[in-house]
Amino acid sequence: MTVRVERDKASGVAVITLDRERRHNAIDLATAAELGAVWREFRHEEDVRAVVLTGAGRAAFCTGIDRGAEVPQPPSPYSVDDPLAAIGPKANDLWKPVVAAVNGMACGGAFYLLGESEFIVSSSAATYFDPHTTYGMVSAYEAVYMAQRMPFGEAARMSLMGTAERLSARRAYEIGLVSELAEPGELLPAALRAAGTLAGYPTEAVQGTVRALWSAKQAALQQALAQAPALISLGNLPPERQADLFTGRRAAPEPRIR
Repeated sequence: MTVRVERDKASGVAVITLDRERRHNAIDLATAAELGAVWREFRHEEDVRAVVLTGAGRAAFCTGIDRGAEVPQPPSPYSVDDPLAAIGPKANDLWKPVVAAVNGMACGGAFYLLGESEFIVSSSAATYFDPHTTYGMVSAYEAVYMAQRMPFGEAARMSLMGTAERLSARRAYEIGLVSELAEPGELLPAALRAAGTLAGYPTEAVQGTVRALWSAKQAALQQALAQAPALISLGNLPPERQADLFTGRRAAPEPRIR
């Protein structure tokens, strides 16, 4: 199992931990399937009224799709099989509140998860970046999710600058992506405090409020995401050229932290 789930019936809070620390909690196909299954299970569990989502260790929250994952694609520029498309709670029709506890790097496909969380509590040591353009890939789903959570100029800069820059936790807090900063050792307790408060309220009212919040932007979100498959098909370099760029990444200069 690559997803660890802990349920506390007394508090009503469940903790989901991406448990692939040696791979910086990158998501392979098994992890993607497990995440979807866990969110769907929570829909039927009355004892789970709020969720904290985090990653194992302090180096990374999640670094997106595992580069070793093989995902055969249909021979059409209008279709893309994306294994991350259904890893988030909203994609699985879960409307219980999710608090993301970000420890270390959050990049690329991590934004599918952050994009469907209600709010983010961040370690002060965390960093946020989107490597797609550096490696000849279109940032489509990730850019759409972040454009709904960040000022447009900040989302554009992160999506376009690739690995040259990383957004510090402090800057992420200043622009509103992150709602609370915590020291690394206090990250999970801070997220649990917030989730515990939410779990203590009548769950019907909380879930209704979550649904209302998402209804305010869901139409625009779905319209934007519908364009993603064609943009990815048309703009991504062939896999072998992407692999060449990944091979040469160790020679790249250290990213700027801003």
